[in-house]
Amino acid sequence: MAQLKTGTVEANGTRLYHEVRGRGPAVLFISGATGDAGHFEGVAEQLADELTVVTYDRRGNSRSPRPGGWNATTMEEQADDAAALVRALGISPVAVFGTSGGAIIATSLLLRHPEGVRGAILHEPPMVAVVTGEAENVAQLRAMIETEMARGGPPAAVEAFVRFAAGPAFDRIPPGLRARMSGNGETLFGVELERFLEYRPSEAALAAVDMPVRILVGTETAPMYEAASRWLAGKLRARLGFLAGAHAPYFDRPAEMAEALRPLLRELR
Repeated sequence: MAQLKTGTVEANGTRLYHEVRGRGPAVLFISGATGDAGHFEGVAEQLADELTVVTYDRRGNSRSPRPGGWNATTMEEQADDAAALVRALGISPVAVFGTSGGAIIATSLLLRHPEGVRGAILHEPPMVAVVTGEAENVAQLRAMIETEMARGGPPAAVEAFVRFAAGPAFDRIPPGLRARMSGNGETLFGVELERFLEYRPSEAALAAVDMPVRILVGTETAPMYEAASRWLAGKLRARLGFLAGAHAPYFDRPAEMAEALRPLLRELR
């Protein structure tokens, strides 16, 4: 196993827990719902032989404490957190990998802090605001969350949400990570989710991005993720590629995912 360094830094008015593995050019991994660095543990271990892999718990999730009085967020705030972490660790400019909601945050990071990013890989950003015909699916998602909240509170709603997004991959999540994820329900549903659902980046700003970007879609993914990914690829004039699996291959196919990412990350050195 690669040597693991952990720590907490002050960044953008909050404290962010982070993990660093490996050596070589740095890459920042950004997670989506439940915001835990542990999503990428298996992938990071594989890539640490030639890269410095940085993962972190997003603000108010897992080991990154919730700031006092923090009851709302924006994708801009989340991007500023990531940029501040990169500066604090002295790894700017950095390659970025963002998945799901993390791909939305990474998109905002490209637009707000291009000087700190040397390129990005964006995997299945769920930008439902740019996909026509998704209102019914979003309504069903909200109804599911409401039902599970009533049944078992935030932990039950988190499990239902992750199963909805990741499918059978949920059962491959290690117990410790699963427990931390379940504890992030109040942040996910009370602070973050609506901001993810409403985010629509400026098309003019996307067209002005001048760095290498790759968009990835799962080979077994839901149509909504593919539609949003194709929209974003078109606006960024980015290459669209495919990654084996569904929406969360970092849970059930970490080694395969790492080897697929390896040549793409080499292009961003």
